[in-house]
Amino acid sequence: MTATDVSTSTSTAQHIELTERYAAHNYHPLPVVLAEGEGAWVIDVDGRRYLDCLAGYSALNFGHSNERLVAVAREQLGHLTLTSRAFFNDKLSGFAEALARLTGKDMILPMNSGAEAVETAIKVSRKWGYEVKGVPAGQASIITMQGNFHGRTTTIVSFSDDEVATSGYAPFTTGFRSVAYGDIDAVAAAIDETTVAVLFEPIQGEGGVVMPPEGFLRDLRALCTERNVLMVADEIQAGLARSGKTFACDHEDVVPDIYVLGKALGGGLYPVSAIAADRDVMDVITPGSHGSTFGGNPLAAAIGTEVVAMLEEGTFQARAAEIGDQIEAGFRPLVGNGLVGVRVRGAWAGIDIDPSLMTGRQMSEALMERGILAKDTHGSTVRFAPPLVASDDDIALLVTAVTEILTAG
Repeated sequence: MTATDVSTSTSTAQHIELTERYAAHNYHPLPVVLAEGEGAWVIDVDGRRYLDCLAGYSALNFGHSNERLVAVAREQLGHLTLTSRAFFNDKLSGFAEALARLTGKDMILPMNSGAEAVETAIKVSRKWGYEVKGVPAGQASIITMQGNFHGRTTTIVSFSDDEVATSGYAPFTTGFRSVAYGDIDAVAAAIDETTVAVLFEPIQGEGGVVMPPEGFLRDLRALCTERNVLMVADEIQAGLARSGKTFACDHEDVVPDIYVLGKALGGGLYPVSAIAADRDVMDVITPGSHGSTFGGNPLAAAIGTEVVAMLEEGTFQARAAEIGDQIEAGFRPLVGNGLVGVRVRGAWAGIDIDPSLMTGRQMSEALMERGILAKDTHGSTVRFAPPLVASDDDIALLVTAVTEILTAG
């Protein structure tokens, strides 16, 4: 049964009422209460089925309840889940080796949430700047991009230009310089003797799947090398097969100095994140200088190792590219017919709706009525990121629904 009738049931209303009463209102979710999930589909408390076209902001690249990942997690739950890094554990070694191999880097530093991984990359970049590059103490600067989204810690929102994310949280952390996304000349002009890193998303997800101009990543790689600045790629959403490649930087055959990874690294089962870098960068981290109680725990490591094994097969990257071709073919003809813009990279799409027709929220609500879950961002923009196990019929359902809503609107 699909969600053709989303009138709020008593059960749904009760869950929403209790959540709104006892949980802080830091999100504005659609009025659906999910209870089960398998593959690309989820089921709410009333038994209605929905095609999940958000996939946990790309944390669920491999689908809900992926059999391989669930089996690994269940096995590990029966053995050992946490030791802290006060001791070695028998799963971290394999995970570290596997992720280093996948990224082509010498070492990894495991954390939990994506924001923690970004914070880790910032700390490593600054320490590298002082100890290796020779930046005077306390003066390290990092270049960031306008329109970015790297998380919501106090330091990270310090270089955000999203007023909702920043309002009421000052004073902010200094040491960041923001330039226009994709403008290599602006990056070059912002670099000086204090610059230790350029932190960027190869695709800006929160902005609505925004991509830089062709060649920007290659130019940035060359510039960072020339000016002795670390190139730090936040691949938390864009990486791990979402874009049709293992990493979004692969689209321009670029290798950053630091990969920042998360979301899909935990397979949608558990929060797993990490940074990966070569030894000349990572060796600035010494015992006690950074850490996490849960980072690198056996359960996370077991899941992460299986995620890497799945990615090394290449099937998810190929499927993401196929999904992208189908989405592109379906959405591109709608430009000028309800849409003013379409951006697709792999199984990731952003559409800009003619604001005279509806907002992104209204489109998301209309899709929910048709049994499809998606998320709006920035006014009339909607993002789509279906699990990479979605079928051709699933994607056709999405394209048809968007087309019908725009026609009716």
